[in-house]
Amino acid sequence: MIHPTALIDASAKLAEDVEVGAFSIIGADVSIGAGTRIGPHVVIQGPSVIGERNRIFQFASIGEECQDKKYKGEATRLEVGDDNVFREGVTVHRGTVQDQGLTRIGSRNLFMAYAHVAHDCVVGNDCILANQATLAGHVSVGDGAILGGLSAVHQFSRVGAYAMCGGGSIILKDIPAYALVSGHPAETHGLNYEGMKRRGVSKEAMQALRSAYKLIFRQGLPLQEALDQLEAAPRLPEVQLFIDSIKNSQRGITR
Repeated sequence: MIHPTALIDASAKLAEDVEVGAFSIIGADVSIGAGTRIGPHVVIQGPSVIGERNRIFQFASIGEECQDKKYKGEATRLEVGDDNVFREGVTVHRGTVQDQGLTRIGSRNLFMAYAHVAHDCVVGNDCILANQATLAGHVSVGDGAILGGLSAVHQFSRVGAYAMCGGGSIILKDIPAYALVSGHPAETHGLNYEGMKRRGVSKEAMQALRSAYKLIFRQGLPLQEALDQLEAAPRLPEVQLFIDSIKNSQRGITR
């Protein structure tokens, strides 16, 4: 299961059935869960915890020191959940002590070729980063979000759950949950209805989100007034998620 040319540090902990391809390097303080398959020429550095059944393709670099100039070699961490796919050339960096000292990736995510996850990012579950999508430091990506190829997210920005970012988008502000954005800089163009259909969101919830979206983006109201109107009425969980993603924004939202 482990190719004879692979180099594995004595302190690394690999489940019995982990596969490691030719010329791959597993560094110190790395833990890799059962069923994980690591291709050739992969580098995984620690401290890092990689969950179960992950697939890591050739030339990926996972858990390396970050590119932040403030980083001075502190023992920061990377945590990765289960069933993720890291395609060719993907790079994921550990955190910094200026934040939580942790980069965290959930489960069932797809990172297409050459995608980059910088230090201190938090990526939820079931996300897709298409080819060369890039997250700067301290970015948060909610569950089910999709970033198109060559898109870039500014540091400290938040991508809401189930949002969709068009290819080549430059994202400088926070994206509300379920929003559909594109452009340079990215602007909001509607809701991610196709994504909602694929995830089984009810017609009732989609209609409620459509009404909430129009109130926020189309009525010309001050943002707080629009939010107050939404919160004054009964609302579905999907609408509450949409509201919370706006209320919790620290950089302002794409409008």
